[in-house]
Amino acid sequence: MSAEGNSAVGEHGVSKRAKAANRKAAKPESRLAMVRRARKINRELAEVFPYAHPELDFRNPFELLVATVLSAQTTDLRVNQTTPALFAKYPTPEDLAAAVPEEVEELIRPTGFFRAKTKSIMGLAAALRDDFGGEVPGRLDDLVKLPGVGRKTAFVVLGNAFGVPGITVDTHFMRLVRRWKWTEQEDPVKIEAEIAEIFPKSEWTMLSHRVIFHGRRICHARKPACGACPITHLCPSYGEGETDPEKAKKLLKYEMGGFPGQRLDPPPGYPGRPAPPLGASG
Repeated sequence: MSAEGNSAVGEHGVSKRAKAANRKAAKPESRLAMVRRARKINRELAEVFPYAHPELDFRNPFELLVATVLSAQTTDLRVNQTTPALFAKYPTPEDLAAAVPEEVEELIRPTGFFRAKTKSIMGLAAALRDDFGGEVPGRLDDLVKLPGVGRKTAFVVLGNAFGVPGITVDTHFMRLVRRWKWTEQEDPVKIEAEIAEIFPKSEWTMLSHRVIFHGRRICHARKPACGACPITHLCPSYGEGETDPEKAKKLLKYEMGGFPGQRLDPPPGYPGRPAPPLGASG
């Protein structure tokens, strides 16, 4: 594990874990106290993951849009290993819209559901060509009209290609905000609305990155690494996962566990190793 990871994981001691355990027996938390705790979690995650970023490789809004659609039901890593060949052959919406579907299917086969995804990305490429002059629109209302594009995908594109704040409610985000008792909602749109009331708009995009980073690296779905978590003192669900520090460290993923990340071309400042190309070991 990197020095950054060691520092972040080891910063908080047993006494703070005890506070987390004691919180379960405390009186119900007020709305104000929850908001303060939520904002403190965001600040502390900013210190743990100062390099949080979108984990899809892209060079322009079109590439990010297509990559995000392809990321459904698969990992960002697999998408990043697949898109270089796709964009080399079809660099523009016009190119992709005019492609032979079977050839696109073969290129994106590793991402799964490749027939449905081919229909979506070729459909959105055609819509960009015909309705938007070959450019990705920078408005939510326009983006969600494109084939295969919902609010989650739209906010990924708006936040990371256009600098428009948005909350990305993916499976990791949904899991963690419920574990942290920020919301009890299960519907992504309702979750988005409730979280938006807790944080200033300027924080929405980076909050999404930090929460998703934490969910992918530490606060896993089946076995969260509670004993290696730097925010246990703020977590009402501490103890749902492995609390032994040494065992918990073995559950850490990506740069926190000393492994390659998901991007083949990570941004400057990322402390981990790049992901290997498709078919390469490592």
